[in-house]
Amino acid sequence: MYKVQLNQFEGPLDLLLYFIKRDEIDIYDIPIAQITAEYLQIIEDMKALNLSMAGEFILMAATLMRIKSKMLIPRPEFDEEGEPIDPRRELIQQLLEYQRFKAVTTELSMKWHEQSNQHERSFVQEAEGVDTAGVYLRKVNLFDLAQYFKKAMDRIPVISAYELHQEPIRLDDKKHFIMISFDGDGTLSFKRLLSNCQNKLEIIVTFLAILDLIRLFKILVYQNELFDDFEIHRLEKN
Repeated sequence: MYKVQLNQFEGPLDLLLYFIKRDEIDIYDIPIAQITAEYLQIIEDMKALNLSMAGEFILMAATLMRIKSKMLIPRPEFDEEGEPIDPRRELIQQLLEYQRFKAVTTELSMKWHEQSNQHERSFVQEAEGVDTAGVYLRKVNLFDLAQYFKKAMDRIPVISAYELHQEPIRLDDKKHFIMISFDGDGTLSFKRLLSNCQNKLEIIVTFLAILDLIRLFKILVYQNELFDDFEIHRLEKN
């Protein structure tokens, strides 16, 4: 029988997505008892082998058990419209966001390999519509963005990455937040933007929001020097 090893996965959400894909489970209707049992078995196997595991895997185990207990005891919570709240809602939201993030990073990796096999990827260009006083800015590409966000995620402690009791972070809300955060000259520093992120999920949603705003031609991202902070330039007024 094939054994699942934790070091194959980037984190607990990655492991749960593996279960969902392998068993062809509907992500909107996760059999929480089945998933929890298998997840806990893997945790126990790791303990039996005296293997250490990241705190985020332990935290997810506790979260799954909490969701399972809520579903077993028929005391539903209700939203503002009087509809029962599915205890799995936050978990489903995070799985969907993480699934989308993985798809984006896979696509970025493929594009990077294609691009690196063809020509030099860096080029210099002056930012349109911005008074740079003779300073030339390098236009940042998707691979640069992916690297920047990966470093930002690495700086966030893993134990705070999957606090599922928090309200899910909406992509549209993050896009709106970005568009109202520009300075008077229509610029926004990446460092300042990411300083507001509380956990890894929020960094992921911020990354997706940046990509979507670029796609919609609402922003461009530039860098003054090779190791300088990235700078977002607004292409339209609010």
